[in-house]
Amino acid sequence: MNPPATPALTSRLPQVGTTIFSVMSALAVQHQAVNLGQGFPDFDCDPRLVDAVTAAMRAGHNQYPPMPGVPALRQAVADKIERLYGHRYNPDTDITVTAGATQAILTAILAIVHPGDEVIVLEPCYDSYVPNIELAGGVAVRVPLTPGTFRPDFDLIAAAITPRTRAIITNSPHNPSATIWRHADMLRLQELLAPTNVLLISDEVYEHMVYAPNRHLSASSYPGLAARAFVVSSFGKTFHVTGWKVGTVAAPAPLMAEFRKVHQFNVFTVNTPMQHGLARHLADPAPYLDLPAFYAAKRDLFRQGLAPTRFQLLPSEGSYFQCVGIADLSVPERDLPEAEFCQWLTREVGVAAIPLSAFYGNGFDQKVVRFCFAKQDDTLRAALGRLARL
Repeated sequence: MNPPATPALTSRLPQVGTTIFSVMSALAVQHQAVNLGQGFPDFDCDPRLVDAVTAAMRAGHNQYPPMPGVPALRQAVADKIERLYGHRYNPDTDITVTAGATQAILTAILAIVHPGDEVIVLEPCYDSYVPNIELAGGVAVRVPLTPGTFRPDFDLIAAAITPRTRAIITNSPHNPSATIWRHADMLRLQELLAPTNVLLISDEVYEHMVYAPNRHLSASSYPGLAARAFVVSSFGKTFHVTGWKVGTVAAPAPLMAEFRKVHQFNVFTVNTPMQHGLARHLADPAPYLDLPAFYAAKRDLFRQGLAPTRFQLLPSEGSYFQCVGIADLSVPERDLPEAEFCQWLTREVGVAAIPLSAFYGNGFDQKVVRFCFAKQDDTLRAALGRLARL
């Protein structure tokens, strides 16, 4: 007798398969390569943060917290935003703690996008944006950033706005290109959106990784943007605890009310002792204020090590990524598509990278790959030793 058949279903995300990050990480393990592909640190967080979470556990903070987040943490986040960016959010109505930034972005999209609504995404873009839009029944409108420089093209953005545009997603510092938006860019976006009802989802998870002489420009600093924006950040990125999956969203109360309606049913609450520990850790601003210098040193170490090679170093203004052009390499594999080059680099050179084509819906290939330098210096030196042959 044949076993019962599993009922067939129609996929909600028929184009989605295994992510490039999973593929490259598995390949790195298989070939014992130095993994500079997926964007997470290989070093520990501040022991004081672990101690603060442990103390919260021992103090009995182990049951459900309030749905929007522990009040002390929401207060600390509101205070930090005001101190850094000059905009005051009400911690009771405007700040919500989320299970990481990825959940925050999905929740914002589900809260505001109705079937048939259009959402503008600027490519290359983080891989969750488009599937999130599709899950909400929306239509992703892909607008390319300028190839090579990855600057926003506001003529293209303006042309993409229609009466059906519900939102635009921006990301600065930018993953994967490591570029940042300038003051003129923020003013232009504010001007462009002013006569519309288009909302903004501002992905700012790398806000504390912007390198001198630049500084991070948050959407919350611009009144015309703050009034229509969900501003997303990540404790995982800031404090080297990506596995904790804790982030925040700041938005005006009417937007946040809709956000929380979805949040309470797709997550409801976020890890209680970690929230208490993070609230205590935020009392000292030094860990995030010192972060640019910490990562700039790693960036400079990595860039100096790559300088003798034929990789073309693109600017790394923010985030913990370094993009490089491969067209000038002296190996025949330079002519491979980016994804195949990254597989070759992992197998034969022993260093894993990510192709930028993976961040485009059409697989646009411009002979650029991305490395992550959020690694111990010894890890970076090991990778550089292998990359020196190029």
